[in-house]
Amino acid sequence: MKPHNVVLYPLMTEVASRMLETENKLVLMVDIRASKDDVKQAVEELYEVQVEKVNVLITPRGEKKAFVKLHPDFKAVDVAIKLGII
Repeated sequence: MKPHNVVLYPLMTEVASRMLETENKLVLMVDIRASKDDVKQAVEELYEVQVEKVNVLITPRGEKKAFVKLHPDFKAVDVAIKLGII
């Protein structure tokens, strides 16, 4: 899958902003067909960061949400600022 097709949009809720600051994680809505590896490659390519771990879940609405933990050398807050979600 192409990176622009994998990542649909970033999600910024109160809990997501807390995870952004304390756990260095981004919360993204992704394509339902995307695997963890697809999400990892897409985030690394689109945002020029190194990904440490990816967790995904399917919401009750049938959407896929990805929790992307960045490598400690990269700050999730900086990516969020670049995306304009903060």
